[in-house]
Amino acid sequence: VVRTASRPLAAGDISTFQSFVFLGGQLSLALCVLLCLNYYSIILGAASLSLVITYPLMKRITYWPQLVLGLTFNWGALLGWSAIKGSCEWSVCLPLYFAGVMWTLVYDTIYAHQDKRDDIIIGVKSTALQFKEDTKQWLSGFSLAMLLSLCMAGMNCNQTFPYYSAVAAIGAHLVHQIYTLDIDKPEDCWKKFASNRTVGVLLFTGIVLGNL
Repeated sequence: VVRTASRPLAAGDISTFQSFVFLGGQLSLALCVLLCLNYYSIILGAASLSLVITYPLMKRITYWPQLVLGLTFNWGALLGWSAIKGSCEWSVCLPLYFAGVMWTLVYDTIYAHQDKRDDIIIGVKSTALQFKEDTKQWLSGFSLAMLLSLCMAGMNCNQTFPYYSAVAAIGAHLVHQIYTLDIDKPEDCWKKFASNRTVGVLLFTGIVLGNL
């Protein structure tokens, strides 16, 4: 893919063996962190390994690799809670996890539209290729599901006005993001993808202020 041709492994700056050594180092450090947590969290964290291992293969198997990425990448919604509390409060954690999965489907579908021409040529799949011109409708549905899930999570852990204000601001941001998105312009897709850091900042701020 032209956009990622300068990355170290693709450019040949490092060998496949070196990349495996680096991966092994990262996994070893991650294991050290995990073993510092309670037993519930150790088991919960280890349970995510099947997703971590299979995700990179998904774009060769399904048009929904972004869904598998969401299931993998948002495991922290479960693990973070259990690391502090000793177990998961599922009425809070599951809606939060689901919201994260929906959010990932939004931003990573936008991201995937940058590479759709190359993806067709090399034969890999993505939600961008699955949704095509219906992308905005799908993104709108994912965004609505995300916002409703955030509200459910908030209600189940007695969040307060600042939290819901942040969720409302996130909704406005997503509406603008989707409405102005041009799926045929890679530079606009990158801009919209990167703007999702604003969503993260808004939610984090809302949680902190809501608790205070």
